[in-house]
Amino acid sequence: MASQTVEVLIPGGKCTASPPLGPQLGPLGVNIGQVVADINKKTSIFNGMQVPVKVIVDMDTKKFEIDIGTPPASSLILKEADIEKGSGNPKTDKVADVVIEQIIKVAKMKENNLLGKSLKEKVKEIIGTCNSMGILVEGKPAVEAIKEVNEGKFDKEIKEEKTELTAEEKAKLEEKKKKLAEEMEERRAEFEKVAKEIIAAMAGKERGEIKAKLSEANIPDAMIKELLPVEGEAAPGAEPGAEAKPGEAPTEGAKPAEAEAKEAEPKKEEPKAKEKKK
Repeated sequence: MASQTVEVLIPGGKCTASPPLGPQLGPLGVNIGQVVADINKKTSIFNGMQVPVKVIVDMDTKKFEIDIGTPPASSLILKEADIEKGSGNPKTDKVADVVIEQIIKVAKMKENNLLGKSLKEKVKEIIGTCNSMGILVEGKPAVEAIKEVNEGKFDKEIKEEKTELTAEEKAKLEEKKKKLAEEMEERRAEFEKVAKEIIAAMAGKERGEIKAKLSEANIPDAMIKELLPVEGEAAPGAEPGAEAKPGEAPTEGAKPAEAEAKEAEPKKEEPKAKEKKK
């Protein structure tokens, strides 16, 4: 029985007969409208995300099967948390909080791709992913949340496969997200203040020595790169040609002192050639 497979990436619940799917299915003689309707029905839960889809067509009977892949667990978690990206510094900056029902929902979506044998084990895998994204679970760091799962705190929700939230629960999560964002901004301002004090106090010292001191003070790597550019890079926001601060590299466009001195030297006049006597 001959078959052909069409693989595409489509927006969940919003597949159409236009490219990339339609032109590939056309020559296969299947009911494109029915394929699109079936895909949208199966991918509606992934609304707003790109979903890998396979359409397997039997060339003899023109019957088809649809195999729906799933977005990465991290993408599903971001959608549940209603944020665009995870934390750049997950150890200290927490960007959102999710509840166990949302974790169960993601675990069920990814159940065929996870290693755990039971839903409980799969739930712990998803919580582990939250850890690297700076996302809290039930208001606690992932490590503590996994401990509570092991202790059986969420056995009832996991057994019932509860995935829906009440309006009140959603409102609480939104409020928590705003609070976390405010705390993150305050923490960033404090880190920046400490970093600038260290850089000022160590003016004239080697960049590596200053960087080590900043790391010792737990200043995030991203901020260190921002405030202490590597050699050859311009300091953020600096004017072209501006003199670099101690511990910072010269700003783009600035000329080395030797070059400036050389340009400042008066040009020597070339000796005129003697005119030949006629």
